[in-house]
Amino acid sequence: MKLLALETANEQCSVSIVDDAQELFFQLDERTKAQTQMILPMIEKGLQQTSLQLEQLSAIAFSRGPGSFSGVRINAAVTQALAWANDLPVIPVSTLQALAQAAYRLTGLKEVSAVLDARMQEVYIGSFQLDEQHIMRPVAEEQLLDYETARQAVQFPLVGSGSALVDTAQVNYQQITATAQDIAAIARVQALKAEWLSAEQALPVYLRDNAWKKIPEQGKA
Repeated sequence: MKLLALETANEQCSVSIVDDAQELFFQLDERTKAQTQMILPMIEKGLQQTSLQLEQLSAIAFSRGPGSFSGVRINAAVTQALAWANDLPVIPVSTLQALAQAAYRLTGLKEVSAVLDARMQEVYIGSFQLDEQHIMRPVAEEQLLDYETARQAVQFPLVGSGSALVDTAQVNYQQITATAQDIAAIARVQALKAEWLSAEQALPVYLRDNAWKKIPEQGKA
């Protein structure tokens, strides 16, 4: 099993290639909003360093959102195009779940409420617990909430960019962000069970149905 994992939903860009048991390649570009320029060269570099062709992969995993509107869209579009062209299945992974997985990887936390700044006085929030396979699994539905309502939804220690917006007393894990390593960790378990979707189902999840109308209100170009 060989799996390509992509993460551009958090305004950074990272690529990981893993097999059944180990990481074969990882690269992270932390420059904000460089995804469009960097994602394809990083994929190419990963394939070169692992001596793989796209058609040799088992699946492509990607962060499907919620998150940065443009970042989520780039991730889904690149995944769908590559999967379609090479007849590969896809594995969508929640950006909030990946954030929770990053918290476990970096701090050992086994229960977290993952929170991302959604702009416009709102946050994306979901709560997760570690399972026996060392994967952070959802224990509550992902939601888009205003700050006050989100405070009521918090179950565990807060992680992610929205932490201080929900509770200024919980900012210890505000800087944690997910990478393709976390997408790969979650997707590997599904890939080993052949739990994947067809290329046309590589769709973004925004949680905000009219996200495209609100970009100007978010102060974005």
